[in-house]
Amino acid sequence: MRTYVLAALLLLTTAAAAPSAAPAPFALPAAFPARSTTTAPAGWSWPLAPRPAVLRPFDPPDKPWLSGHRGVDLGAASDGGPVTAPESGTVSFVGVVVDRPVITIDHGNGLRSSFEPVRSTLKKGASVAKGAMVGTLLAGHCGSSPCVHWGVRRGEEYLNPLSFILDLRPSVLLPLN
Repeated sequence: MRTYVLAALLLLTTAAAAPSAAPAPFALPAAFPARSTTTAPAGWSWPLAPRPAVLRPFDPPDKPWLSGHRGVDLGAASDGGPVTAPESGTVSFVGVVVDRPVITIDHGNGLRSSFEPVRSTLKKGASVAKGAMVGTLLAGHCGSSPCVHWGVRRGEEYLNPLSFILDLRPSVLLPLN
């Protein structure tokens, strides 16, 4: 038992001493819908700076043809700001879908990120480095609030983009005895 208590104290001390980023205004519930059996790689970065608020979370439909939210809406400091690549890749699409400009980056291993509404001067086939500007955020997706919609797919499966930059696993408390 003493070992568990010491380990817990060490973990709490380490967590308290570690630098932390400002938390997003949207509190992620413990049962945040991941609905994916695919494990996402860690180490991606936010596509907006400073760290954006999550205005609308990932809420995929139970069936592919049903309505849902297949990405996240991230609050931006302003319209016209830069949108950056969360990970290195190759531009696979730049164009208009329905009425919004979209850019899609192929990150390899079947992973693709899409951003809308984003105007980009990049062309299909262009290489982009992690953190490089891929376009400029346009107004219109979240009404009067500036925001970008970020979606991630592996093949045909939509994944939670936040799982690539945050640890969304639930906290597990162990008994003391």
